[in-house]
Amino acid sequence: MSTKSLVSVVIRTLNEEKHLVELLDAIKNQDESMFNIETVIIDSGSTDNTLSIAERYGCRITHIRKEDFTFGRSLNDGCDFANGEYLVFVSGHCIPVDSQWITNLVKPLINNCSYTYGRQLGRDTTKFSERQLFDKYFPKESRIPQVGFFCNNANSAIRRDAWLAHRFNEELTGCEDMYLAKLLVDSGKRLGYVAEAPVYHIHDETWDKVKIRYEREAIALQQIMPQIHVNFLDMLSYISVGIIKDARRALKQRVFLKELKSIFLFRTSQYYGAYIGNKSHRLLSQSMKYKYFYPRVSDMNVSEKMDHLEKRVK
Repeated sequence: MSTKSLVSVVIRTLNEEKHLVELLDAIKNQDESMFNIETVIIDSGSTDNTLSIAERYGCRITHIRKEDFTFGRSLNDGCDFANGEYLVFVSGHCIPVDSQWITNLVKPLINNCSYTYGRQLGRDTTKFSERQLFDKYFPKESRIPQVGFFCNNANSAIRRDAWLAHRFNEELTGCEDMYLAKLLVDSGKRLGYVAEAPVYHIHDETWDKVKIRYEREAIALQQIMPQIHVNFLDMLSYISVGIIKDARRALKQRVFLKELKSIFLFRTSQYYGAYIGNKSHRLLSQSMKYKYFYPRVSDMNVSEKMDHLEKRVK
């Protein structure tokens, strides 16, 4: 019998067929000399080929209803279903760069850290400005352990005992990773950033969906860092500085004319969304939760969406 520890790769899915084969191939090809690996899918109602692909690759599959979904709850359900001593999280539209991804991401959890996250790189439809954010928040140099509680579950790993100590907050509209990371840091645990565990993070969003992403994250950040306030002048300043910095990088890379419109639209969507989210103090209705958690679904009206969901659940 193998004495190697088990790593459970937990993937939240909703219609992720576009990149899922490539992701599962990359997981299948991971080096297992140090850990055994299982793959767990927590699906919230896929209607494409996501589940058939997952079955073909031998994934263990569990489900969460759309109306019950939050980022934190789906991960908690996925972790409860998983068997691993170590839990790895990766988005369904992220692709590990090499076969050492899991080994490098999980190894610091043995002695040094309770929670780690890896590098993210742009690819395919990832927008120019988002690539600049990846370069800023996911640099080339590792920090094991790191200072602070920044973390990102698009590419991360946690010890099961560290997750069980707090579990993910199931009410937040995003940033469940940073919320848990802050609790761990406040209790004396350590986090690590592992540059040697990179993934390609492929976002393919409309500008309105970019705005919604930053809006819901700003709502969540109010509970993590309530001291942060963004007023209208702050928003204008952030947009201007972001555009100028990105434009300079685009000039240096000789893609200024090609990327100028994208830069303007991304930074405007990003900071306008953050401004709106930072000002929001209301409890979320079911329709607002649908807007924040499912921005990629087709644009039928909310009542039609909920009717459709109830029929599927029955």
